[in-house]
Amino acid sequence: MNTGSMEISKHPIHLGLGATAETEPLFTGEMSWYGDYVARHSSDGVDARLVTMHTFTESWDVWEMHPSGSEVVLCTTGEITLHQEKVDGTNVTVTIPAGEYIVNEPGTWHTADVHAPVTALFITAGLGTEHRPR
Repeated sequence: MNTGSMEISKHPIHLGLGATAETEPLFTGEMSWYGDYVARHSSDGVDARLVTMHTFTESWDVWEMHPSGSEVVLCTTGEITLHQEKVDGTNVTVTIPAGEYIVNEPGTWHTADVHAPVTALFITAGLGTEHRPR
């Protein structure tokens, strides 16, 4: 158990069953990190949430989709433009300034554009996450 403060961009948080919160190993930025995360916490199923914070200097080059639950995207600094392809076929583009958030509903494909450095906090139901090229 960690008793000191942690930098969320380096050590994400797993919110698990029984209202638990666990500090995750050093975030590497590699897709394998997410695979290891799923292996560590798959027994929590769809109720698990991964809390991460990332800074972006470039637009995303992939789309992603979380089939098992909603994802909250909270912009903390800067401004991020999120593009969503919703399950019902509608397309939505929303620019999120610092201090505001949007919810990606389950099954919503999403990607983002940034024009200047931006930092966002993500609370993700990651089980079954899929990616596709942009």
